[in-house]
Amino acid sequence: MSATPVELTNTRRKPRSLIERRPAPRQRGRVPLNIVLALLMLYFLIPFWWLIVNSSKNSAGLFGGGSSLWFADDIDYVQNLVDLFTYSGGIYARWLANSALYAIVGGVGATVLAVLAGYGFAKYQFAGRRLSFAVLLGAVMIPTTTLVIPTFVLFAQVGWTNTIWAVIFPTLLNPFGVYLMNVYARDAVPDELLDAARVDGAGEFRSFLVVALPLLRPAIVTVLLLSIVASWNNYFLPLVMLSDNRLFPVTVGIGLWQSTASTYGAAGGQSLWSIIILGSLVSVIPLIIAFLTLQKYWRGGLAIGSLK
Repeated sequence: MSATPVELTNTRRKPRSLIERRPAPRQRGRVPLNIVLALLMLYFLIPFWWLIVNSSKNSAGLFGGGSSLWFADDIDYVQNLVDLFTYSGGIYARWLANSALYAIVGGVGATVLAVLAGYGFAKYQFAGRRLSFAVLLGAVMIPTTTLVIPTFVLFAQVGWTNTIWAVIFPTLLNPFGVYLMNVYARDAVPDELLDAARVDGAGEFRSFLVVALPLLRPAIVTVLLLSIVASWNNYFLPLVMLSDNRLFPVTVGIGLWQSTASTYGAAGGQSLWSIIILGSLVSVIPLIIAFLTLQKYWRGGLAIGSLK
C-alpha cells in the first residue's frame, strides 16, 4: 500500500526536527568558557568567604586547629564588633571616617577633573594638544607608587605632610580616567549635536552641561567608581605621608594592627587577630555598597537615536 502525501511529509520533517534539537556548535563552545568563569569566580570568592567565616570566630576558634573555611560552634560576630569599635579608644571608626573622606573628596575631585580634561581633549583643538595627550599616555604607564617619594619631598618643602591634603591632592590626578573619558567622549558625543546646540544659541559651558554630560554618564560612573576604589584602597601614599595615627585610613590602620599582632605573637596577638579579620571585612562593605548604588547608572547606548 503506497504512503499518502501527508505521511511522506511527516517522514521528511523528522530528521529536520532532530537536527534542530541538537545543540548548536556555538553553544557547545561556550561550555569551556563557562567552566573557566566559574573557576575564576571561586578564586575571587573564596578569600571573601574566608573573611566572613573567620571574622565570626574568637581567638580560640582561630587558633584551635579547626577548619578555616567553615564556622565554629560559637559565633562571636557581636562581641567581635564590640571589640573592633572599642579597641584603642574606638580608633577604627575614625579610620573608617578618614577613608570615607579621602575616597569621596579624592574620587569626586578626580572624576570632575577627568571629565573636563577628557572632554576637552576629545572635542577641542588647541596648541600643544598632541604633545599634552602624549604626556598623558606616558603618565598612564607610570606606576603611582614610584611617585610617592618625590611627592613626599615636594609636600615636605611646603609643610603639607601629615595633613589630609597630602593624601587628597595626589589622588586628584587620574591620567587613566582622563584617557577613558577622552575615548568615550569622542564617540558618545556626536559633533552634530554640539553644532546644533551652538546654532540654537547655547554657549560652550551650557552645551557641555545639557548635551554632553548626560551622554557621558556611563563613563563618569566608571571613572568615579575606579577613583573611589583606588582612593579607598590606597596604602603606600598615606603610609609615607602620615605619621599621626588619627589621620590614618583604614588600610594603614589595619596594617598597623597586623604588625603589632605579628610582633607580640601569642602574648597579645591572638586577641588582636580576631578584630583584624573583622575589620578587613567591614572595610570592604562600603565598596560593595558604592558599587550596588552606582551600577544602575551604568547604561550604554544613550546616544542611540539622538541623530536622525
